[in-house]
Amino acid sequence: MDRHPVSDHAAVHAERDALRIELDKLPRRQRAVLVLRYYAGMSDLEIAEVLGCGAGTVRGYASRALAALRVELRPTPVKEHS
Repeated sequence: MDRHPVSDHAAVHAERDALRIELDKLPRRQRAVLVLRYYAGMSDLEIAEVLGCGAGTVRGYASRALAALRVELRPTPVKEHS
């Protein structure tokens, strides 16, 4: 008997789609920084070269983008009825 959990492909695709929707809401440069950093595995210096800006600017874009995603993806508290 295999004790390894089987991934639910529908759930994986739903999560990927949800992330894509949230990424699409970001400003173009913030989205580019996250995609280049986390999907392409590029360093801040490499991203800066691609975008024609400084590495500090790249870090600023990344910080603002991640903060925006944290706000958007924060779970909504469930109110209990008394």
